[in-house]
Amino acid sequence: MSILFLVYAALGYWATGRTVYANKILVGSSSAIVGRKLAVGIVFGWALIPAALIKVIFLRG
Repeated sequence: MSILFLVYAALGYWATGRTVYANKILVGSSSAIVGRKLAVGIVFGWALIPAALIKVIFLRG
């Protein structure tokens, strides 16, 4: 079960960067930025992962 959570967290982190923080300049320490993106990815990954996949497939962005 923990491996599935790690995969979900990684996909959520990736999807957050592709959707919420796309074309944004992030200011702060690297650990704060990674922590924020990881938290958003874990909480909202259920919605962000499909949205990011659709965006990558259809918009090539």
